[in-house]
Amino acid sequence: MTENDNQRALRVLQLTDPHLMADPAGGLLGVNTRDSLDAVIAQVLDDHGQPDLILATGDIAQDATDEAYRLFGDKLAAFSCPSAWMAGNHDDSALLARIAAERHADQRHIIEGGWQFVLLDTSVPGKVFGELADSELAFLEETLSQNSDMPALVALHHHPIEIDTEWMSPIGLRNRDAFWQVIDRFPQVKIVLWGHIHQELEQVRNGVRLLATPSTCIQFTAGSVEFSVENKAPGYRWFELLPSGEFSTEVGRATNFAFDLDSTSSGY
Repeated sequence: MTENDNQRALRVLQLTDPHLMADPAGGLLGVNTRDSLDAVIAQVLDDHGQPDLILATGDIAQDATDEAYRLFGDKLAAFSCPSAWMAGNHDDSALLARIAAERHADQRHIIEGGWQFVLLDTSVPGKVFGELADSELAFLEETLSQNSDMPALVALHHHPIEIDTEWMSPIGLRNRDAFWQVIDRFPQVKIVLWGHIHQELEQVRNGVRLLATPSTCIQFTAGSVEFSVENKAPGYRWFELLPSGEFSTEVGRATNFAFDLDSTSSGY
């Protein structure tokens, strides 16, 4: 993508599934999640410099603690831009929202750089799968209706499509048909973005780019039937967005981060 002389691309960073814990030694399958997030943040700054906006798409904490959420906010101090946080299945949605509000990271609809960003809460207390409450679907529809002339990125935690990782089929977005019934009515939606699956994915549906992003900690094996992790580096996704609706995106990884992955685990 090229930039016009009078247009600067809006630079957006997605960080997802950091699974932070109150315990500084806390790790998933041999990976210290604080250290892996630090490595990803350093990689972003090396590769791209400062973003204009950060989207944190869920499972910010593994243990849903106050300490983990505050730590995440502290880590983001490496960046000079606003951030917006949403809940995943490991998060305490209410606690996350309270601490996000303290950090001014609780916006659900953001307009910046000629784009709009709509953030949805798919978390269901005590469940691994996701679901959009009627109120969330109404918020999505109303927001897109009121801003029909501006390209939109819709972000959520759970995957709203079937993927080829069989064990994750029951733990995606349960009412995805209702979600797509809304999205399909609004041609300004250019991107649907999520986390949860701990792997890179890119598809197109009715002209909408469907994007998933590696975790900042462990990665799940694409195409696996049962739970499986693979020895891929922690990652992030970077966007450059123009007001015309054109955009580019890429996944980056902290390839210099050294870790000893426990690939024998049957879960996390």
